[in-house]
Amino acid sequence: MRRLGSVQQKIPCVFLTEVKEEPSRKRDGQSFQVVATETVNPLALEASIDSALVTEKLDGTCCYVTLYQGEPYLWARLDRKPNKQAEKRFKRHQRAQQSCEDFTWNVEEDFKSVPESWTPAHGVKHHNGRPMPDEHGHTPGWVPVEKSNKQYCWHASVVDYEARAALVLRPCSGDENVLEITAVPLADLQDQTLELIGTNVNANPYKLGNKKQPVHCLVPHGSIEVRKPPPVDFQQLLCWFQESLEGQVEGIVWHCSDGTLIKVHRHHLGLKWPDGDPCLSNRPVVVRVEEHTNGLFPSFSILHGRSFSRLQDVQLEP
Repeated sequence: MRRLGSVQQKIPCVFLTEVKEEPSRKRDGQSFQVVATETVNPLALEASIDSALVTEKLDGTCCYVTLYQGEPYLWARLDRKPNKQAEKRFKRHQRAQQSCEDFTWNVEEDFKSVPESWTPAHGVKHHNGRPMPDEHGHTPGWVPVEKSNKQYCWHASVVDYEARAALVLRPCSGDENVLEITAVPLADLQDQTLELIGTNVNANPYKLGNKKQPVHCLVPHGSIEVRKPPPVDFQQLLCWFQESLEGQVEGIVWHCSDGTLIKVHRHHLGLKWPDGDPCLSNRPVVVRVEEHTNGLFPSFSILHGRSFSRLQDVQLEP
């Protein structure tokens, strides 16, 4: 089993899904949506999901730490996607068949170009040396986050390559009820995936920082445990998301003992997100970013040792 929480591929839903011809609650402009049925996915049962570790699914953008030019580096998620014409053909097939299966891609002509440094994610299938798309037509992959690339400026704000460290939000080792924002050596995050969350990511559901003083950090996947998870049952999960304070999350991920990851998203169950104050926003947090001679994360080092009753209360000084 890979290190807990490593997210390389699209994670399957805990329930079998179906396509409905109604506007998507998740993607603006999408005329259909994928919803869960009440039938548990056989993949989940085969992976012994009832004994899995359950963690919060975070709403940000996926990142990966691995080597680049011989040094531990932060990589941003970049899926190779179909061009417009191929996407239209695929959607017509999906509507007609009510399924993504049995669609044939032209790997050489149907996809947008990607940077030369792009590398496919672990587990991507290859044919004749070429990476192949998944059932949704995407080929998951990564590009290194370089300081000169403005497209990834918020990724770059949470990493210091001179100090070889990243700004991480995680549970405190002594008290898992409390979170900490701290600088972690990139080498300690090697081969791990993380979620970038913050002011300028996905409309900032966690209410971090503000436009003048943005706050961003990386959260290791699998680190925010759901302590009293609901059973794997459609109605009980629906009730948990609607009525439990701990259920104020985008979704949950089951980490099975054989390495299989299974998820459910609020949108799968026909629920809004965000809906009220997210659970993570209200967790207490302490800042532990000591001042370094290299100027490592100076805005956070000013707050070193300070505690906040809620994550959303962390404000950087102007």
